[in-house]
Amino acid sequence: MSAFEPTLTPFADHDEELAKAEAGVAALAATRNNRWYPKFHIASNGGWINDPNGLCFYKGRWHVFYQLHPYSSQWGPMHWGHVSSADMVTWRREPIAFAPSLEQEKNGVFSGSAVIGDDGKLKFYYTGHRWSNGVDNTGGDWQVQMLAEPDDDDLTHETKRGMIIDCPEGKVDHHFRDPKVWKTAGKWWMTFGVSSADKRGQMWLYESDDMVEWTFRTVLFEHPDPDVFMLECPDFFPIRDAEGNEKWVIGFSAMGAKKRGFEIHSTSAAGYMIGSWTPGEAFVPESEFRLWDCGHNFYAPQSFNTVPGDTETPGRDGRQIMYGWMSPFIEPVPMQDDGWCGQLTLPREITLGSRCGDLHTAPVAEVEALREDTIDFGAIELPQDGERVLLDDAEAVEIEMTIDLDASTAERAGLRVQATGDGAYTAIGFDEQIGRVVVDRGAMRNGDRGYRAAPLDADELTGKLELRVFVDRGSVEVYVNHGHQVLSSYAYASEGPRAVKLVAESGSLKVDALKIHHLKSIGLE
Repeated sequence: MSAFEPTLTPFADHDEELAKAEAGVAALAATRNNRWYPKFHIASNGGWINDPNGLCFYKGRWHVFYQLHPYSSQWGPMHWGHVSSADMVTWRREPIAFAPSLEQEKNGVFSGSAVIGDDGKLKFYYTGHRWSNGVDNTGGDWQVQMLAEPDDDDLTHETKRGMIIDCPEGKVDHHFRDPKVWKTAGKWWMTFGVSSADKRGQMWLYESDDMVEWTFRTVLFEHPDPDVFMLECPDFFPIRDAEGNEKWVIGFSAMGAKKRGFEIHSTSAAGYMIGSWTPGEAFVPESEFRLWDCGHNFYAPQSFNTVPGDTETPGRDGRQIMYGWMSPFIEPVPMQDDGWCGQLTLPREITLGSRCGDLHTAPVAEVEALREDTIDFGAIELPQDGERVLLDDAEAVEIEMTIDLDASTAERAGLRVQATGDGAYTAIGFDEQIGRVVVDRGAMRNGDRGYRAAPLDADELTGKLELRVFVDRGSVEVYVNHGHQVLSSYAYASEGPRAVKLVAESGSLKVDALKIHHLKSIGLE
């Protein structure tokens, strides 16, 4: 054990604060409206949630923590919610893990990660947040890195160790958060997002021998765009291709980026770059920046490896699994009227594609166990401007569809989901004129509208187009060509039955295969 001792300054009893938070969530859950509440996505019983945190597989269970404000469906002082599963199919709610109780986190227990140490025990690293003026954000933030350890193997109660890295005043413009920890080359490493003194978005690198005492090493990465002032929720991990060649993936949510057509459609863009890294040095990009997800509502993803430990250990290469937050950034956000707000994406396995700078993120194999029954429609052909109702009402389904692009002439063709009697629907399909897969909410009656478009490579514009579409009560996730692209969007259906239709616009459509699976609940309703 290091001679270094973390700074521990309580201002409230943690267990009492947790009990208050549980009561807050229960009060909201008692009056929750389930019209858009997810059936097979992780969400809180009540209150606001954002970033996934502390993802891990530990002692035979999968654990997902998340940022939680337990007292309203608006953002507020952050806590950590918690769910767990033995199979990544059926989940159970666990006690709230963290509430603000130390001076260094007085205004929020912010995002962080979990990692298993050399002794086989889990550690949580997270950011303690407080307002510099003690009242609100008008005076800026004061953020530091914190350590906590679980008291039991089920991770139902944790002990806070305290502050391990203070914020270096004068070198940081307030933002200093979201630690990610890993081990390689015989040392432990930590990175987190920083806004430098001159307001440049950076990720800093620290090193440690004992996981407690940390020393600054270098700036791991600085975003080349001077408009980007902060890199939130950073991720950093190795990945290997089919031949065993190792690359490093750096992920971040870039705050301040200017919108740029299809490439960047939000001022907070969550994406990645692929490159190389020598331990202790700066990351060297070898690809351009790419979005993790092209939908309306995706932010702050976090990933973890299912085989924890030193990256040099033979056989370490388990699956790299990622969750993202479906972020309701644009008003109006109608689910806030229902006592809850926010959900996570499905778990996705990250794999390295054959093209340079190309990652695929497809649903983990376990998701298939959610299927209750399957309707096989076989091949379908629609004439000019044709339409076919596939299901009269679908609350929670998975749709697998193969479009023959060479035999189809439609300008736009695909699905209309959550189609209701008032004419509302969300369109999902291939737009031939722009050569992209589109999620279009222009016909919806509730919430933000607009459309998003995912690019296809030149060789994907002919032949077969594979779409895998997950429709939950208030959202859609669209996986294109086995996760080469993904679009995640909220879609707030109108009242009444929610039909699924197959549609061809200004041309014909040939579908080689189409199946619809009804999906069961993951147990969190």
